[in-house]
Amino acid sequence: MATGKKKGGNKAGKMILFVVELAVLAVLIVGLWLVLKATGGTGSDGKKTGVQKVTIKEEDITVKMNENVKNNETMKGYRNIALFGVDSRTGALTQKTRTDTIMIASINLANKEVKLVSVYRDTYLNQMGSSESFGKCNASYAYGGAEQAIMMLNSNLDMDITDFITIGFEGLRDVIDALGGVYIDVDAEEIKHINNYQISMVESMGGSYTPVTETGYQLLDGLQATAYCRIRYTAGNDFKRTERQREVLQATLDVAKTASITDLTKICNNVFSEVYTSLDLSEILELLTEVTQYNVVDEGGFPEETMITTGTIGSKGSCVIPLDLESNVVWLHEFLFEEKNYIPSDNVSNYSIQINKDTSPFLQ
Repeated sequence: MATGKKKGGNKAGKMILFVVELAVLAVLIVGLWLVLKATGGTGSDGKKTGVQKVTIKEEDITVKMNENVKNNETMKGYRNIALFGVDSRTGALTQKTRTDTIMIASINLANKEVKLVSVYRDTYLNQMGSSESFGKCNASYAYGGAEQAIMMLNSNLDMDITDFITIGFEGLRDVIDALGGVYIDVDAEEIKHINNYQISMVESMGGSYTPVTETGYQLLDGLQATAYCRIRYTAGNDFKRTERQREVLQATLDVAKTASITDLTKICNNVFSEVYTSLDLSEILELLTEVTQYNVVDEGGFPEETMITTGTIGSKGSCVIPLDLESNVVWLHEFLFEEKNYIPSDNVSNYSIQINKDTSPFLQ
């Protein structure tokens, strides 16, 4: 059986994916706008200016939560929030779309330290549908929205998540345009792909595009920068694409930090419809009042880099496979909660056996 770790896993595991960071930025902007304007309504361009708040059936989630997790004293000192990035260009944030980004933000309530863990979207796990079939974990959101995706994370990883934030793909384009663009260094190999992706996005979303014609450090508009983020057909493939996403996000955040109130208000008007969350406005404002106290101290990827492989698992396609789910969950709890010698639940143990049974024949 193949036991080598996924090529580039270390690099991918240590990256904060751009969609998730944009979600955090969007929440901060939402809170600032609420403080300045007090109520929602419509912007000057007629766009709806309100977060898509959803009340999820928390009781359904907690009923399926492992009892040992509910009673875990160590975990009670943390607040864990699921962050989802969906490949939606039409504001379809609730379900019927797979999550390109799945991340857990774990907040230490005592010292405000935050750790982020990306769950690789193609990870072979129990999807927690009605039949509890196994396959790529990013399908859970498509089948049952945020509730099923949260149950998938809780069941497979022994977590206690009840809240989430989701953002759509268009949000990045809107934020960058509102900020006046970002500066990116474009090489010759990337130009054709930027323009091809722009054409594709214009065909699905409407509007027009401006071709990139020169190499070098230059100002990209929202559509150009979003197209740049999507490139994966150069050296490095998907891992290089993640680097580009991080590069664009960092450039966006740098500009946002210096933006005026007028610019931030414009961003709010553009991005509000791209945020979907279970958090109450009071919770968002509470997070904002303490935002200077929060500090991201570490980030990683799940499955852990030394306990991961890849393979094509029949009709399930190309998957990321935890070589041993139990061992990965032990690592996760030590990483997030500094919990030594964590004993996984019976559910995790059973899932680990099933994953090995399903994948072993394809990894000979």
